[in-house]
Amino acid sequence: MAIKVRPLHNRLIVQRLDEDEKTRGGIIIPDTAKEKPQQGRVEAVGPGRRDEKGNLIAMEAQKGDRVLFSKYAGTEVKLEGDDYLIISEDDVLAILE
Repeated sequence: MAIKVRPLHNRLIVQRLDEDEKTRGGIIIPDTAKEKPQQGRVEAVGPGRRDEKGNLIAMEAQKGDRVLFSKYAGTEVKLEGDDYLIISEDDVLAILE
C-alpha cells in the first residue's frame, strides 16, 4: 500500500508485522496475553538528520526494510484505515535480513 505521508527529519513510518499465534511447542496464545510486535516493515523514510555543521546525515533504514525496534518506541497513528508507528531512527535496534 502506498501511503501519502512523508516523515520529517530522522523519522520512519513503520507497519508492525504480526507475530505467530502459537509458540514453538504448539500452545496457542490468546489475544489478551499477546504483546505488541517489535518488528515492522518500513513504509516511508524521512530525509535524515543534520549534524552540528548543518550537513545532512542520510538514513540507514530504507523503505521496505524489516526492522527491530524498541518496545515502547514511537507514536501510534492510523492512516488510511491501517495502524502505523512513527519512530525515530534512534529507536531502531537492527535491520533484519
